[in-house]
Amino acid sequence: MRHGDRRSLTGRGATAPRPTIKDIAARCGVHPSTVSRALSPAMKHLVAADVAERIQAEANALGYRLNMAAKGLRTGRSGLIGVLAPDIADPGFPPVLSGLAEHLNAEGYATIVVDVGTGGSQQDLVDSLIARGVDGLVLATVRLHDDVVAHSVGASTPVVLVNRVEAAGELPSAASDDAAGMRLAVDHLVALGHRRIGHVAGPQEISTGARRRAGFEASIADSGLSLGDAPIEAATAYTRAAGREAGLRLLGRKARPTAIVAANDLLALGVYDALAASGLTCPADVSVVGHNDMPFVDLVSPPLTTVRIAQREMGATAARLLLARIRSPDAANEHVVLQPELIIRASTARPRS
Repeated sequence: MRHGDRRSLTGRGATAPRPTIKDIAARCGVHPSTVSRALSPAMKHLVAADVAERIQAEANALGYRLNMAAKGLRTGRSGLIGVLAPDIADPGFPPVLSGLAEHLNAEGYATIVVDVGTGGSQQDLVDSLIARGVDGLVLATVRLHDDVVAHSVGASTPVVLVNRVEAAGELPSAASDDAAGMRLAVDHLVALGHRRIGHVAGPQEISTGARRRAGFEASIADSGLSLGDAPIEAATAYTRAAGREAGLRLLGRKARPTAIVAANDLLALGVYDALAASGLTCPADVSVVGHNDMPFVDLVSPPLTTVRIAQREMGATAARLLLARIRSPDAANEHVVLQPELIIRASTARPRS
């Protein structure tokens, strides 16, 4: 290469220096701190709208990307939020995650989602996320009585629960009104004329399973029906297979129920399978009601009557609670309860006379 040949610097494969906040500031004629505020979702409101727009346009033109590692060194925050999911394959969880991530992204945070699965240790995963410097945790996996609660509190990292509550109420939470959801389902079936209504309950160590079962029993009693005519079978997990097994046990009762309320939609689909295996049809022989209104249950045959919970709103609420916790770690715990609604489709009908 001849002296003065600059191909090694500017030719193919050369990497141009990353643009910096100082570069943007120089082009816009403002102080670097103004650029920093304008490019921060949490601080953008401190900059005049026209100035922020000009700064953002210049940043885009330069191809500027925020260096989160450098920002973390300056602020002591990573901009990351850890999320523990009970089962990433469960169709009911993505809407919750979508609401959560959308709200966090708007405030400049990114999410790391970890699938706990059947054999994972919550405590190990919590420790792993904390070791990676997350600014907060959202747990969708907590049981009613769970050691991970005390473990998380002791780690001094802001934590909130979503679609779960724990018995002691030590952590902020965003969840649906499970008792109200069961009342909607039972009242609907009673209004149709059903008098023998069964329940496929969720796992009883989880708040949704325990609270929906309690809500079902209370609703049956308030309707004037006998609890003896309201058989309950608890599923071992929130899966279609577990719903099928519990459904078969209900259908095998001497006095078969004319309607079944399931604690979630996957369990309800398992009840569909149990009906097919028993040579029965829905709703002609047995009406079925689910819970959650997860995606695509309107496309099954018959389309599922279910209790819709505000999944996206629940996720967004959990994000709001976590951000408040990050800003004020000593704030009182807030427990937000969202109201469900009944979505009537073709899986429920009047019982045969």
